[in-house]
Order: sequence, then structure tokens, then C-alpha cells
Amino acid sequence: MDPGGTCPKHMVHGPCGGVRAHGGCEVEPLPCPWVGEPTVAWSGPVDPRLRIPAPLARGTAVIADIPAPPMDREALRHIASLLAGSVDAVLTGDHGGARVQFPPSYRALLLRDAGVPAWIGLNCRDRNRVALEGELAALAEVGVAAVHCVTGDHTALGDRPDAAPVFDLDSTQLAALARAAGVPVSVAEAPAGPPRGRRPARLVEKVRAGADVAVVDHCGGAGPVADFVAEARELLRAGGLPGVPFVACVPVVLDRRSAELIAEFSGFTAPPGYLERIVADRHPAVAGVAAAVALGTRLMEIPGVWGVDLSGVPVPGDEVSTARALATIGRELGGGT
Repeated sequence: MDPGGTCPKHMVHGPCGGVRAHGGCEVEPLPCPWVGEPTVAWSGPVDPRLRIPAPLARGTAVIADIPAPPMDREALRHIASLLAGSVDAVLTGDHGGARVQFPPSYRALLLRDAGVPAWIGLNCRDRNRVALEGELAALAEVGVAAVHCVTGDHTALGDRPDAAPVFDLDSTQLAALARAAGVPVSVAEAPAGPPRGRRPARLVEKVRAGADVAVVDHCGGAGPVADFVAEARELLRAGGLPGVPFVACVPVVLDRRSAELIAEFSGFTAPPGYLERIVADRHPAVAGVAAAVALGTRLMEIPGVWGVDLSGVPVPGDEVSTARALATIGRELGGGT
């Protein structure tokens, strides 16, 4: 069997982070072809030297997803100004409700000019390897804090099912391409996604390909994060690889609608009762900020975790209030210092 031949994303180093809890593909009503297959080893060159992004090198870092509306230069600059000094970098993500965005390198330039370190997400869904090489060259020229390499959600999900998916590369291959471009590289892994037992080994292959930082997706709280990080670090040591810094995701929820939106993330798993307690509170925005600070504090105490990513999806029209909440959380966690 050739799993890549039946995978809608044509992955070589599957499975992606979007595998459903029952092992199904995020796109098709069929099982993920990678779940039952052995972890695919990276077969390219291995460079054991790490390039630690500057925000992490200064100490425990707070990164925040930037909640700016798409295709709005002035809004992006304004949101960046609200986060400046409260977080150590902003991450430009990829949400299904806003498939059309400014190109990554242009967003990086706008953030740089706003004085905020840019941690730029780059996906394999929208561009072939030649276009990705061009974006990476531009991102290196702009001087980004890091490039976050993801395979990306399929176009069948989100607001542009009419667009043809590319998937010329997967996230592991993109990590190698980004390393060759000379930028610090982060990758994500989904500990809660099937097959759970092989997720640490898959991360190891991404590090072998060129990843400098591992972002741990939402997987149920501090306990599951600690277990995943400990196992991954042991596998890295056993393989003679460096102990990459880990960044753990913190769900930021401020009302019922934002809870519903973040729950739509592929593979999202919240700590038990986390969303329910916030939504049920008389003041959910206040409760959401307090919950994020508490969870972020616990996550940063885990050995190997160098920082957190404040992750959430703003309700359209609430981007400014979301940014202010992120700034408050960032300051409470020691970001921007």
C-alpha cells in the first residue's frame, strides 16, 4: 500500500494533525491511510545544529496568535501595536474562516515595521515548492523570528472549497526547505491525534529534517503535554539529536462563540472542563483570561517547555478586544520583558 497515493494531501511523512479521534481522514469519509503505517524516517541530510529563535533565546517566551482580520493592512498594524511589549512574538496562523490572506512575507514585513517580532506560518496547501522557496527567501530577507511549517488544512475545509489544493510538499519536507533558506524553523505535533503512541517519533523525524522548535498542539492540558514532551525528549536523546525547545499551546476563550470556534480546530482537545467553566461564568472574558494565565503558568513549569502560544480564534468584529485580552495574558505570564 502507498499511503501517500490515497492521502488527500499526498503526504510522504503522515499522518497530519487533522486525523479524527476515530482515525478518520479530516477530508474524506474513510480511514486515514497513515494511522496503521510505520513512522516514515527522514531520508535527507541531517544538521544537528539548532537555531533558537531570538524570543526563546531570551528566556521563557510568550507568543500570541495575531487576531487581525484578513487583507486589512491598517487593522494588522493596529492589532500589532496592541500586542507590542506584552508578548515576545506574534504567530500568523491559518484559520479556515479566512483562507485568503496577504502573502506570508508581506504580513511579516508589516509586522516588522510595526516593531513586533513575526513568527510566520507557512502552509503547503496553497503553494508548490517553487512558490514556497520564493516565500522563504523573502521571509529570510525580512528577518523573521521563525517560520512555522505546516502541511495545512485541506481546501475542502473552511471558506474556500472551490480552490484546488496543492500539497506539493508536507510539513516535514517544508521544514527541510526552510532550514536550507537559513531561517529558524518551528513545526507542530498533535499529541491527541491518532496514532497517539507514534506522535513523538513523528516529531523526531521533523527535527531530523530541520526543525529547531516544536509547537505542541492543544492536547488536554499540562499533564498530556508533560507526557508528550518527556517522551519526545527521550527519543531525541536516543537518536543523538539536540533537545529542541517546546512551545505549548494555551487555548484563549472569551465567550461562547470563541469557544465554539476554537473547538473546530483539527485535533483540538481542551483540558477537562476548561471551555465549559469559562462559558458558564457570569463574566466569561474575565474567566477566560484567568484560565489562560493559570494554564500557561503550569505549562511553562514543564521541563523542556520554553514558552507558550496564546491560541484562539476571535469572533469577527471582536479582534481588538481579543488582542487586548491576549496582551493582558501575555503581561501576566511575563511576556515582552
